[in-house]
Amino acid sequence: MLRYALLATALTLPATPALAQRVMTPEDVARVESTGTIEISSDGSHVIYTRAHKPDVTRGEENGTTSQQLMLAEGPMDVEAYLPEDMRISGIGFTPDNSMITFLWSDDGGDRSLYGVPVDGGAYRMLATVEDAAVSDYAFSPDGSRAYLLASAAPDEDRNSQREAGFNSVVYEEEPRLNRMFVANVGTEVDAEPLEVAVPGYVDAFEIAPNGQFAMITSAPTPLIDDAYTSKRAHILNLTTGNLVTVETPGKVGDIEISPDSTQLSMIAGIDENDPADTTLHLVDVSTGEYRALNQGAPEAAVDAEWMSDGRLATIIHVGAQSVLRFYSNDGEELREYDPDGLILTSLEQGGNRLVVEANAPTHPNELFSFNNGEFTRWTNHNPWLADITFGEQRTFTFTASDGQEIEGVLVLPVGGVPEGGAPTIFDVHGGPEAHDSNGWTTNYGGPGQVAAGAGYAVFQPNYRGSTAYGTDFSKQHQGNYTDPEFEDLVDGKNALVEAGIADPDRVGITGGSYGGYATAWSSTYNSEHFAAGVMFVGISNQISKFGTSDIPMEMYLVHAREWPWEDWLGQLQVSPIYYVDRATTPLLIMHGEEDTRVAPSQSYELYRHMRVRAPDTPLRLVTYPGEGHGNARAAAQYDYNLRMMRWFDTYLMTGDRNAPLPPPRPELNIEED
Repeated sequence: MLRYALLATALTLPATPALAQRVMTPEDVARVESTGTIEISSDGSHVIYTRAHKPDVTRGEENGTTSQQLMLAEGPMDVEAYLPEDMRISGIGFTPDNSMITFLWSDDGGDRSLYGVPVDGGAYRMLATVEDAAVSDYAFSPDGSRAYLLASAAPDEDRNSQREAGFNSVVYEEEPRLNRMFVANVGTEVDAEPLEVAVPGYVDAFEIAPNGQFAMITSAPTPLIDDAYTSKRAHILNLTTGNLVTVETPGKVGDIEISPDSTQLSMIAGIDENDPADTTLHLVDVSTGEYRALNQGAPEAAVDAEWMSDGRLATIIHVGAQSVLRFYSNDGEELREYDPDGLILTSLEQGGNRLVVEANAPTHPNELFSFNNGEFTRWTNHNPWLADITFGEQRTFTFTASDGQEIEGVLVLPVGGVPEGGAPTIFDVHGGPEAHDSNGWTTNYGGPGQVAAGAGYAVFQPNYRGSTAYGTDFSKQHQGNYTDPEFEDLVDGKNALVEAGIADPDRVGITGGSYGGYATAWSSTYNSEHFAAGVMFVGISNQISKFGTSDIPMEMYLVHAREWPWEDWLGQLQVSPIYYVDRATTPLLIMHGEEDTRVAPSQSYELYRHMRVRAPDTPLRLVTYPGEGHGNARAAAQYDYNLRMMRWFDTYLMTGDRNAPLPPPRPELNIEED
């Protein structure tokens, strides 16, 4: 509990400016903390949030995943921990009368239930539960007398008995386990047998209207991730009659909120089935399900929205690598926009017209800010030690691709500046490609960012074609051809950085995960002459076998390939890195989670085997992470990854020697002894 006490002290005192003395290290990345989720009471009197942190394995803490600790914020740097650090909670909120803070938790390591703790202090207690089921989401009736609970599927006693007897076979993509919804009375006694409410398909989220008459539900036909991407829809469920109105949008569905007068929804969604991402803001008529777009075609992406108590709609809009806070009237008229002065806004919440946001910047990860009278005021500082770090200069960099398209990215310069002749430069390519990098906090276990800058590298995060925040037309430019123009944008970006005197032309490397891993594989084979070192994570090497082993085949068809593999087998092979291994001279480190269902680890095995046989002189290593999926979730695996990535670049990119011997197979762990 010592760490918890120190945290509380740090957050209640103003941050003291310190003279920067050192650069960032992988050990620093392992202990970065941030805000998780935020909530405001409906009257605006209280702000709560979760502190997101992982165990610091570099200081001997037991390995694990991200924990969320409940925090109460009263003002700038006036924050206290409201529940102990070892309570792993989720789903924070308030009762309608604002007397209790609510959260999901399990007190015995079993299934999660709904709990509450008085705002003014006192012991927490269970408010509602579903027997033999885990509660994943909840909402209250307006008067607070009932709680609606989204719970896991009913136990299958026969199947459990079979498993206990050793019959543990798995039927692939069959026997779906659908969530259930219940309504329970909330009072002094926990309702042990809440009433089940019929809901459509696999429900993943819901919200109760302020008038209490309907629930907004999002659901897909099955729990399969492909259905969540391509077939999820919003439904308006009348809680009295059971009547269901479906919002028949053909595109992906994101954040949905109910207006204060319960007459309409805000909905961030795609505009058609081929739209790669939910980035367009819509208004939906509750009575009919009809909707209309507010910002369709604009070179931007809607990220989050929240109805103010006075009927205005507050939205976070990402415009390229920057962000703004925009307000609309309740009829969709744009009212006003606020520039957060370099902050990257990521989420927002309101209560009683009081607005708070999560935001990051080049020198800090997500923190809590209040918005008032056009000003953003910082409330939290979870990493005061960052004041001791010397950061590399960070800014956007724009170049013109060879076909005339303007491409933007985020550039981090080496600490101390760019040397004569250019710096060794790492391209850090985001996945998706339906995502984008913002000019905010860039450093994480897979993103070299300021760790690389402190070691003398420049880092460039290109928002290549296919990226969001530049309009749907831009994000669709990669469709129908997996590698051109998006991966040619990387080569054009390298040439532009060399011409600008930033990058050393002989020392440009590349890394990325998922689609960024695909970009790395392509750049280390087909475009190997341009890249001196590569670190590929959960990446694609064979588009034919990728289709047959991925859990998102429909997503691949609709928003990427736009054709089925059997329509052009050779074409699919020709956009696969394994096809060009004969060109591979780029030293390549491949890393992959062994439980990845999005991009099967066999993709990494295929590329490794092809290179080992067909390019035996090229430095190559494959590292797999047991128990990890499409990205590393545990603290030790993240720290290990960061060490390996930086050591690989130090060996092959910093030196510019593509023939250097392989580094030792195990990184040197810098772990403090007790």
